[in-house]
Amino acid sequence: MSTVILKNARIVDPSQKIDAIGDMRIDDDCIVECGGKIDAPQAARQIDCGGKMLIPGLVDARVFVGEPGAEHRETIASVSQAAAAGGVTSLIMMPDTSPVIDDVALVEFVRRAAREQACVNIYPSAAMTKGLQGTELTEYGLLREAGAIMLTNGRKTIANTLVLRRAMTYARDFGLVVACETQDAYLEAQGVMNEGLFASWLGLEGIPLEAEIIPLERDLRIAELTGANYHAAKISTAKSIDAIRSARARGAKVTCGISINHLSLNENDIGEYRTFFRLSPPLRSEDDRRAMIAALENGDIDIIVSSHDPQDVDTKRLPFADAADGAIGLETLLAAALRLYHSGDVSLSRLIEAASTRPAQIFGLDAGTLKPGSPADLAIVDLEEPWLMSKDDIRSRSKNTPFEDARFQGRVTHTMVAGKFVFGDP
Repeated sequence: MSTVILKNARIVDPSQKIDAIGDMRIDDDCIVECGGKIDAPQAARQIDCGGKMLIPGLVDARVFVGEPGAEHRETIASVSQAAAAGGVTSLIMMPDTSPVIDDVALVEFVRRAAREQACVNIYPSAAMTKGLQGTELTEYGLLREAGAIMLTNGRKTIANTLVLRRAMTYARDFGLVVACETQDAYLEAQGVMNEGLFASWLGLEGIPLEAEIIPLERDLRIAELTGANYHAAKISTAKSIDAIRSARARGAKVTCGISINHLSLNENDIGEYRTFFRLSPPLRSEDDRRAMIAALENGDIDIIVSSHDPQDVDTKRLPFADAADGAIGLETLLAAALRLYHSGDVSLSRLIEAASTRPAQIFGLDAGTLKPGSPADLAIVDLEEPWLMSKDDIRSRSKNTPFEDARFQGRVTHTMVAGKFVFGDP
């Protein structure tokens, strides 16, 4: 048995309501003691954290990966390296691959590839409908038995309400969370950014807030009707929060997430047609961004995701209206979130809860905690270290980050998965 003692760390663990200086003992792949002063056995490896923050590894519930079918954008191996560098120890992989992850064989392929190639925990989600086409349901029970963590239609919103009702009903019966992106295909059809004055100045077609709100309110009503565990994958407007509050008041089982991009950036960051800022949903106004931050702090928004979506030069280095949506984000998820802490907008404990503890709870993962007996999945963070997001340092195969050359304060120095350092071995 190998023993590691992490000494003199600021332990922040929302699952135990801990924020204090202390030590941690890890035996093999498991946390044995957490907090206070720990006497090390003679053969133990001791690591002095020097007061750095020790947190549960982040759990990212929305990550797109190119493999299978678009390995030039991202592989399971490369996405795990990017995740480790960002302090993410567990991630849920979206089914938007080629072929789509809509049957048992593909779920098993992802799990096998993750075991063999990844340095972090990768959990597959499964498509709600075959081929993500929104018409024919997949085999939910078989997919769950094969290891699918949740059901989602990925980037696509299911238009047919009867299909959606049946999907939620069956998902409820199999104990699976349904995670939906809410974008009306018709209202957003020609739009490329948030509808408003700035879009008019740039001469770009806008997407109204209603493109998100209308399908969200529909989904919430169907979730209430079926009793399903419904997760709004990415919201971006204050009116969406109002709809979610109302649904919860009526008794619907509803959770929601937000991309770190919509907490850190607004429509003005697009500047002179910078395509790395073309996202779905589009970056909103500063008023909406501030409303999202307040909703995160008070708990109306449950989780933060990176919405890591690798795109290559051929799909991003184009005129803004022709470029693909999406940005990578695993490596900057925590650093961008810490901006909210340093600005005094969101407490440190709430940030870690939203990026680690709460997503693990929602999707039933053995993660997001430093409790004794838990897997030793954790990150060590220097809260004060300044650093620059350089394109040359990006570990993802794709480089489409909206934070290129951004300055951050706070950086992951080490990441451990199952008791082994997978990034920054001291």
